[in-house]
Amino acid sequence: MAVRCAGTKRDNSPCTATVEPPKRFCWWHDPAHADKRRRAASKAGKSKPSRELAGIKQRLSDLAEDVLAGTVDRGDAAVVGQLLNTYLRAVSVELKAREQLELVERLESLEEALETKTGNGGRRWGA
Repeated sequence: MAVRCAGTKRDNSPCTATVEPPKRFCWWHDPAHADKRRRAASKAGKSKPSRELAGIKQRLSDLAEDVLAGTVDRGDAAVVGQLLNTYLRAVSVELKAREQLELVERLESLEEALETKTGNGGRRWGA
């Protein structure tokens, strides 16, 4: 019979996840997974795409203003704009790759937990 996790959310309300006895905590509150959670949070904290995106937007905005003011040649501005758009695309691809890696890691963790729970001998989904 499943029971509620004994953990507490950030807002101090009780966790609503269910766990199978003898476990008392879900993955997010289990002290045994603290290192994994810390590593994941550290990776997320080092992520800089939002800062990079803001910087690129500002540079594009400044470039547009300079072109309109006539202080930058339109040909030069076109080349710089293309380079900034290429850079923007690279940041986007990097962000998607990170998200995909995180999802794969989370899926593997869930599969591992399911194997432990069901004891199905390493069988994966679709296998």
